[in-house]
Amino acid sequence: MYLLPHLLAIVGLLALLLLYKQRRPMNQNSNSNSFKARKQPPEPSGAWPVIGHLLQLNSHDTLARTFGALADKYGPVFSIRLGMTRALVVSNWEAVKECFTTNDKVLASRPDSNAGVYLGYNNAAFGFAPYGHFWRQMRKLVLLQVLSNRRLETLRHVRVSEIQTSTRELFSVINREENAPAKVVISEWVEQLTLNIIVRTVAGKRYSDSEAGNRIDAQYFKKVVKEYMYVTGQLDLSDVIPFPPLRWLDPLGHIKSMKRLFKELDAIMQIWIDEHVEKRRTKSISGDEQSFIDVLLSVIEDDFALGQPRETLIKATINNLILAGSDTTSVHLTWLLSLLVNNRQVMEQAQEEIDSSVGKERWVNESDIKNLVYLQAIVKEALRLYPPGPLSVPHLAREDCEVSGYHVPKGTRVFVNVWKLHRDPRIWSEPDKFCPERFMTSHAEVDVSGQHFEFTPFGSGRRSRDFS
Repeated sequence: MYLLPHLLAIVGLLALLLLYKQRRPMNQNSNSNSFKARKQPPEPSGAWPVIGHLLQLNSHDTLARTFGALADKYGPVFSIRLGMTRALVVSNWEAVKECFTTNDKVLASRPDSNAGVYLGYNNAAFGFAPYGHFWRQMRKLVLLQVLSNRRLETLRHVRVSEIQTSTRELFSVINREENAPAKVVISEWVEQLTLNIIVRTVAGKRYSDSEAGNRIDAQYFKKVVKEYMYVTGQLDLSDVIPFPPLRWLDPLGHIKSMKRLFKELDAIMQIWIDEHVEKRRTKSISGDEQSFIDVLLSVIEDDFALGQPRETLIKATINNLILAGSDTTSVHLTWLLSLLVNNRQVMEQAQEEIDSSVGKERWVNESDIKNLVYLQAIVKEALRLYPPGPLSVPHLAREDCEVSGYHVPKGTRVFVNVWKLHRDPRIWSEPDKFCPERFMTSHAEVDVSGQHFEFTPFGSGRRSRDFS
């Protein structure tokens, strides 16, 4: 987050912002005395009026690491001012447990954001949606109809086919010149594999076919997805400084980028939906041929459902599934492979386990995974060291609550610093060391369900899954 180039723009608006703040209704401060009387979390010094601690976050490090350094100084639960909004950052398992058990319902909402408005179909993409009837119904629909165990098992052949095809393509590249080493950008290969599995599952399309037209489509689609993930990960000033002209001025250019990306993504998804509608008119689609779009077209029958047009709901949902799944999965797999390459003994032991349990005459099946205990430990350890989201998506306090004895007022944004949580030396011995064996001994019972609060790579509570 690099804000210094835009500091002059912020300062130029400062007087107007201060005037705006003074003119805001004072009822939010009517209980200021009682607010001060309650125990407040520690807060770094040096907050400026209006912009808060934003300038202190101007570093070349990730927010998770920056917040981790602040936790070392102020404790595992502290507050910080992001513009004019108050945020709470937690990084120990006790506070995380309290957030997602005692306060789970209170913290089940999401703050308003420009990304939700301009990229998330005005919050119809349920990952951006505030807690309420719409979010509950959409999440229920997706979990029961789209991501049910039965549905995922029906589409298992897609995953198997894509893994085998991509692996053969990789070997083809490696063996193209027998006497010359082949260079492979493994992160790009993993990215392509992940995107193909998800897009084929969602839309029934494959974006790495040999035809030139499909290659161009693949490059374009990957570019749009990457830009989308980058833009949604950036802090937009008008999200944290509620001054209406900031959206219009758009000093960082984020809103302009969001509008362009939305137009491009929406056009792609409209083509997918039109193709599915046309195909359904001409023939019946069997269960194992049904993509997620087919399922959504079947279960969302009304032209206007849950206050949204049918096509908007479908596009918002597949947008959510593709963009949440493709990035997090490919990033995790890339880190995992990197760890194996740099820890040869671990890789050799994993290979021995596979050879012993599966053999060398066939592919590894999903049904084999339960027997590959060491491989499971490797995956967990990679998730511990490099969680897909080092800093959680912010939760919004819907009402006053208490975390670790500290008062958390309504409207506070709550972040879990997953990166710091996973490196707590009280819980993890030699926390910076890659040691899969810990998940076979001291942490053998720990899994990714979100019920072990010291290990939450995919979150915990009502919004525990990445897409929600």
